[in-house]
Amino acid sequence: MEAVVFILSLVDCCALIFLSVYFIITLSDLECDYINARACCSKLNKWVIPEMVGQCLSMMLMLVSMHWFIFLLNMPVAAWNIYRYMRIPMGNMGVFDPTEIHNRGLLKSYMKEAMIKLGYHLLCFFIYLYSMILALINE
Repeated sequence: MEAVVFILSLVDCCALIFLSVYFIITLSDLECDYINARACCSKLNKWVIPEMVGQCLSMMLMLVSMHWFIFLLNMPVAAWNIYRYMRIPMGNMGVFDPTEIHNRGLLKSYMKEAMIKLGYHLLCFFIYLYSMILALINE
């Protein structure tokens, strides 16, 4: 059972790594003016909720399987994703808004956030991989 939890977490983590790379590529395309702000924000906003669901799924898997350290490791990122989604001002297109993305250095902060999430998901990937191997050896 424990190995199945970590296999599901690995698959979920791979999807989150893919999303982080997608966010970085899309934001860098906007930074280099390969796409306009509206197209960039539309592409990114489409994946905000699936990212949030994926992170919460990973967190719930660890809670149900009683892996408290990994659960607590996942909690801040899940809470940040929920907080960011809940504080969208009325009238904005979503978390990423084309009218505000170039103001106040938001593009740089979004890029930094995507890089931090990529590093975090890579760390989690190796933790899940190690835990899965341990669970398979101990079965």
